[in-house]
Amino acid sequence: MSAVPAGQPLASTASAGKRYGSFAAVDDVSMSVRAGEIVGLLGANGAGKTTLIRLVLGLTVPTSGSVALFGQAPDRATRSRLGYVPQGLGLWESLSVAQNLRFANAAFGAADEDLPPALRAVRDRPVGAIGLGLQRQLAFTIALAHRPELLVLDEPTSGVDPLSRARLWDAVHAEADRGVGVLVTTHYMQEAQQCDRLVLMSHGRAVAEGTEKDIIGATTACEVDTEQWSTAFDALDRASLPVTLAGRRVRLADTPPDTVRATLSAAGVTAEVHEVPATLEETMTVIDRAAAHA
Repeated sequence: MSAVPAGQPLASTASAGKRYGSFAAVDDVSMSVRAGEIVGLLGANGAGKTTLIRLVLGLTVPTSGSVALFGQAPDRATRSRLGYVPQGLGLWESLSVAQNLRFANAAFGAADEDLPPALRAVRDRPVGAIGLGLQRQLAFTIALAHRPELLVLDEPTSGVDPLSRARLWDAVHAEADRGVGVLVTTHYMQEAQQCDRLVLMSHGRAVAEGTEKDIIGATTACEVDTEQWSTAFDALDRASLPVTLAGRRVRLADTPPDTVRATLSAAGVTAEVHEVPATLEETMTVIDRAAAHA
């Protein structure tokens, strides 16, 4: 199996598109993943993240543009060099934990290895009878057993507790540290901070790329300081402004402070309005809204 030249991406798309009739699930997306970097795909449900991953894996064929996996079109040989954890985990629930690992190792030609301690304790139980956290740990163990060069993770920590999520991310960083490229989708904004680079998708298109700081850029938000936070929220919401709550803090992304002050004053709300940097989630909302009206 030929190695990818130094500095060249392990996986890439060039103006890739995937249409189903008149619907564009992925539309003119160019992105790449290099050795040792963690690239995060962010976007709302239906943004095209999973379809893009399926294109990268060669599980679906692009209707436009091109996809390269280890420098060539995705095929069975290139897929053998990656580890994949799909949203549905890809486990056989009727088989035991040990049988799932043994089957996967046989498929990839990997040597049998012992299970991590937490899975060792349930090695003979059917996968359908263990908790989701252990199922995700097993899916990770299977994906890593054959020492992949690229790790593709589709919502890998969805539905697990914070401690298990942190442990899974420790495993992801350990793989990146040994030179594995990682492509990961997530809807947890705090997990975006775990990535070296982000690709924000909206309505099938890549609408922003870079670090968290790059994507936020100069986007600002208004923060409303008032004891009447509930009344303030209702007034701003009735005015169709993009208002959110963070605890009892009322925030509005990409909204002029004077507009907020005037709306609150008309509602009889006494408040101080401060302009602050937007969060990544607020910036994504702004970008998504702009993309929807483009």
